Amino acid sequence: MSTATAGARKAEGPGGAGESAGARNGRSGGSGTGERPGGAAAAPLAPGAALWPSLAAVYRAQLSRARVARIPLLFVATFQSIGIMVLMRGVVDGGPGDEARAVVAGSSVLVVAFVALNLLAQYFGQLRASGGLDHYATLPVPPAAVVLGAAAAYASFTVPGVAVTAVAGSLLYGLPMGGLWVLAAVVPLAGAALAGLGAALGLLAPRQELATLCGQLGMSAALLLGVLPGGALPGPVRLLRDLLPSTYGVEALAAALGPKPPWGSVAVDLGVCAAVGAAALAAATWAYRRAAVR
Repeated sequence: MSTATAGARKAEGPGGAGESAGARNGRSGGSGTGERPGGAAAAPLAPGAALWPSLAAVYRAQLSRARVARIPLLFVATFQSIGIMVLMRGVVDGGPGDEARAVVAGSSVLVVAFVALNLLAQYFGQLRASGGLDHYATLPVPPAAVVLGAAAAYASFTVPGVAVTAVAGSLLYGLPMGGLWVLAAVVPLAGAALAGLGAALGLLAPRQELATLCGQLGMSAALLLGVLPGGALPGPVRLLRDLLPSTYGVEALAAALGPKPPWGSVAVDLGVCAAVGAAALAAATWAYRRAAVR
């Protein structure tokens, strides 16, 4: 036997086949302490994203998408609301009375209902039908961030249309415009309530067509029950009007358009609108969790 062959056998040792001790340990998978093969410890999972950064990311993404795809629809919503005010001008008594303020306030909030309620119901219905919820479900973001981010994007997208409608209606009916600053509170609060309702309808509807139908019915309810003064409606219809989330935003804006606005009543209506909006967004978050796990 040559000297080289003897040296090779001596290097193999008792394990045979020329494998080292480290190779044998790697093959055996470690000592069972949760380490990876080769002795490397398993990396811990990354923590989930916080609510506010996730909400901001979803909001920016939805707003960028809406900026491109929803501008024609916003124009239609604004033109529709201004057209309703022009048609009602021949029906409402002359002068800046309660009916005129109700028409202007209801038409302004109708822009929010068209975008935040109708379009958001269609969006979440389409997202559920196409399996798009699976994409959000795989992201480490809280469900509330998805719902709140989409709702905030659709609600903020209505700001130009609401402002144009309110100013045009005030000029058309001769209303004072000193209280239009209330729109800064009415748009986000009514938008949150209507967007939460639209998201819940879209997520709970078993089919996409039903989500579209529910969104259209909700917008029609905002049109029929929000434009006319509540005192002129029958009792059952007035009850339905009180159940509509946007009613309290309409009441607050209508009161602010008067010559001497009752700011206490305006604050109460805005507070109720905020409470309804919080409940609607909570229901939408629950509906999202329910739809995402199915």
